[in-house]
Amino acid sequence: MRCLVAAVALAVLAACSGPEHTARPLRAADLRVVDVAMANGIPQAAITMTGEILRTDPHNVAALLRQGDALLAINRPDAAGESYRRAAEADAHSTDAFRGLGRVELAIGQPKSAEGFFRKAVVLEPDDAPALNNLGIALDLQDRHGEAQDAYQAALKRRPEMTAAKVNLGLSLALAGAPDRAVVILRPLASDPMADSRVRQNLAVALALAGDESAAGRVLAGELPQDKIGTALAGYAALRVSAK
Repeated sequence: MRCLVAAVALAVLAACSGPEHTARPLRAADLRVVDVAMANGIPQAAITMTGEILRTDPHNVAALLRQGDALLAINRPDAAGESYRRAAEADAHSTDAFRGLGRVELAIGQPKSAEGFFRKAVVLEPDDAPALNNLGIALDLQDRHGEAQDAYQAALKRRPEMTAAKVNLGLSLALAGAPDRAVVILRPLASDPMADSRVRQNLAVALALAGDESAAGRVLAGELPQDKIGTALAGYAALRVSAK
């Protein structure tokens, strides 16, 4: 099943829960500007602004966390990891810091160590739905699909509307040999006009693993160039065989 996970790892990681910080009172106005920059897709500006804050206040946990988020957004996981580590050193009870470290480990392809960081976050805050969702991703990437599904279910128990956990649960079921159940979860999510393209691609994976390549092809028709659809379906077919 390792090749199966590898083939869909990007889809899983794309649903990884991102940062969910709350600005601390210190330099709150500056931090709000940083959040606006991130929300508008300008991580470089966020890096500059957090750097200015940290120059005079190097232990500002909120700024360190946002700096890590921005660095991760521009694919600098090593630098992001340093920011999150500094945040964890400044506040050993920061679930955001440990969740950030876990996301860094996922980004560099280390799901086992990512699992450890996400478990620390969950110990600190058992109701942290994003940490539980991310824990599920780390477990899926280790082929521990049953445990992953438990983590997604725990996240959904705490936050029933959490789309990322629903999508990941569906994909996990498909990987674990229950693609029909996955389709039931993913189809309504994919039918939403506002759904992310990755949700529809995950539905295509589930349909193909369920043996309905025709339906999978129809889903992919709106997501991939025509000349790429056959290649994708051939890969799904090979994965279906390897999963038996």
